Amino acid sequence: MILGATGRRRFLGLAAGAAAALTACGPGRTATGGSGGAAAPSPAPSATAAENAKPGNADWAITNAGPAAAIEGWADRVSVLPGEQVGLHVSTTAPGFTVTAYRMGWYGGARARQVWKSERLPGSKQQPFSVEQPTRTVITAWPRTTAVDTTGWPEGCYLLRLDADGGAGQRYVPLTVRSRGTAGTTVLVNAVSTWQAYNEWGGYNLYNGPSGGLPTRSLQVSFDRPYQYDDGAGLFLVYEAPLVALAEKLGIPLSYTTGIDVAADPNLLCGAKAVLSPGHDEYWSPEQRAHFTAARDAGSHLAILGANCCFRRVRYEPSPTGPDRTVVCWKGAWKDDPGYQAGHPATTDFRSPPGADPESSLLGVIYDGYPVDAPYVVTEPGHWLFAGTGAKAGDSFPHLVGVEYDRVNPSFPTPQGIEVLSHSPVVCDGRHSFADTALYTAGGGALVFATGTMRWVESLEATGPAGGSAIHGIDGKAGAFTRQVTENLLRRFAQ
Repeated sequence: MILGATGRRRFLGLAAGAAAALTACGPGRTATGGSGGAAAPSPAPSATAAENAKPGNADWAITNAGPAAAIEGWADRVSVLPGEQVGLHVSTTAPGFTVTAYRMGWYGGARARQVWKSERLPGSKQQPFSVEQPTRTVITAWPRTTAVDTTGWPEGCYLLRLDADGGAGQRYVPLTVRSRGTAGTTVLVNAVSTWQAYNEWGGYNLYNGPSGGLPTRSLQVSFDRPYQYDDGAGLFLVYEAPLVALAEKLGIPLSYTTGIDVAADPNLLCGAKAVLSPGHDEYWSPEQRAHFTAARDAGSHLAILGANCCFRRVRYEPSPTGPDRTVVCWKGAWKDDPGYQAGHPATTDFRSPPGADPESSLLGVIYDGYPVDAPYVVTEPGHWLFAGTGAKAGDSFPHLVGVEYDRVNPSFPTPQGIEVLSHSPVVCDGRHSFADTALYTAGGGALVFATGTMRWVESLEATGPAGGSAIHGIDGKAGAFTRQVTENLLRRFAQ
């Protein structure tokens, strides 16, 4: 299906910036797109393949988290360049602990490689957190426990595992060892702002406070605290690690960064073959959106491998440990935000006034609702994205659409000639709608792909029968389908 152009919850633009980035990135490249045809051939082996040929360490996973306060910590930078130092701020009830750095990837299926391990370090219990008013921001004033030197560490996504003495407990601290440049690569962008938005460590996040609802939520959240979910890993293991593993398995040239780094550097995405947004990437600054848009206009393909992407407009402010350490999002209370009163854009939804700019003008799709659980229905099986899947028109994959979904909605700004490849009926709070997988070609030749479902990256892990321990009930048939489609996409984008 091709359309013409026309003008939450608890769970688990700048034009000048865009113009500067576009000028720096140069003219657009011609992209390979359109319906029909076979999947793209595999690109030449890359440095990623050499890294993944090294032996992995299957024992990276936490097996003994221990009590809540046994050990936990945070890094004072969300990302570093190789060779830079990062400070760890650790609290533990044990007398000592070690830090082991695991680079997350493929490694023959082991999914991680140990690149460094500390000597035993002395441990201590840090002071309780405080809640800063009136923004209800959870703050820890923990001093730096140790500095970690990343010299010799390859670029990539890392989990630093904290192991307390005597098996008292374990926790992760995520870190991105980012790439200096992205030219000629597919860029994996860690959605750290969204991790932090949902982080309820200390009892507050951008959705909930002690009352369990919006009235007592934080209005801004700080990276100066541990992550509560997944033993300190935040949302990385659910919404990003499966994509990292698949991309590295393919051996295509990759680079690594975070949304905060994209926002800070208008030249970072220059020359990138493709840019990947992972399974849940909701919170963007205007600068990040401008730089994504400039990359698209200069010919870089974009893949939105989740749903509810680029929905909330945020601002970054410093914390005591450095710049861009606080995510500000006042949402419906934007008029009371001192930053807005000082002239910054309102930190509310991109589609909402003032300065409404619906995300569909970039993504092609637009967020349509929560929660849903529905089958994914293929409507254009002859498209090159579905090559090798064996899918036929009307084939469906139970539970693959959820828990949030996007659709092509001509009531919002929609790119010309957008192709709808799946059109899945959903019912959201009694309202009938559709979730859409869509693809369009931008004016500079870049392809922009969106899955329309938040469960896409999670489903890459699905291998067994439905039910039981299966992810949301998603079975191996659906997992094989999304893995093949994603492989077709990444190979074509990496050409």
